[in-house]
Amino acid sequence: MYYYFIIAFQAYCIYHLFKNRNSFYWIFAIIFLPLVGCIVYLVTQVLTKRDTEKIQENLTTIIDPSKKIRDLEKKLEFTDTYENRVNLADAYLASHDYAKAILHYKKALEDKTQSGFYVKSQLVKAYYYSKDFEEVIRLGEILEPYKEFEKSHVPFYYGMALAEKDRTIEAEAQLKIIDKPYSNYNERLAFAKFLLNVEKTDAAKTLLDELHEEMQNMTKMNQRIYKVTAVEVEKLRAKV
Repeated sequence: MYYYFIIAFQAYCIYHLFKNRNSFYWIFAIIFLPLVGCIVYLVTQVLTKRDTEKIQENLTTIIDPSKKIRDLEKKLEFTDTYENRVNLADAYLASHDYAKAILHYKKALEDKTQSGFYVKSQLVKAYYYSKDFEEVIRLGEILEPYKEFEKSHVPFYYGMALAEKDRTIEAEAQLKIIDKPYSNYNERLAFAKFLLNVEKTDAAKTLLDELHEEMQNMTKMNQRIYKVTAVEVEKLRAKV
């Protein structure tokens, strides 16, 4: 099996070499150093500079998570643009620094030339995790008329914030928006828990059964990604 893989790898590299008229000396590396030569050719000649930079960026983020934020801070300091500020705010949000994320999102909203939906939707998330449910609800009401609303994550956080304020009828209406087959698994699990909390056991059981059925048909990758969610679904199904 390994032998056939190397042959196929070599064939691809040689095909790419001739097609793109790359330097002929590469053929010696590909033939006489099969695996190493092919890998070096792939990295230096096939992958674009952008691909290589993306790989390096991902590795650096794993090794030093704060580096991305430091780099974005410097970039914003050098060029104060809407895009640079939003990118920095997104990085703060991803690193759970909600206060700084909110600060930069609000600053970005001062640019009235932008539609603002994306930034406001990110603010909804940041406010939710900061437990500022009043702000989540305020922004949810503002964003609801937007055409992007139902395809965004806003209805989920808006609905959960309404639930925190015991506005259960409104909360259920929002959470129903995210109840779409073969998607939003974590959010729909949270919706099932909400239904159980408001004693809508039959509706919760139906939703849990749907999640169970969908999860049986997941790809192996998604099974790994949603492993914890699937376990929790099964535990709840056993109780209702």
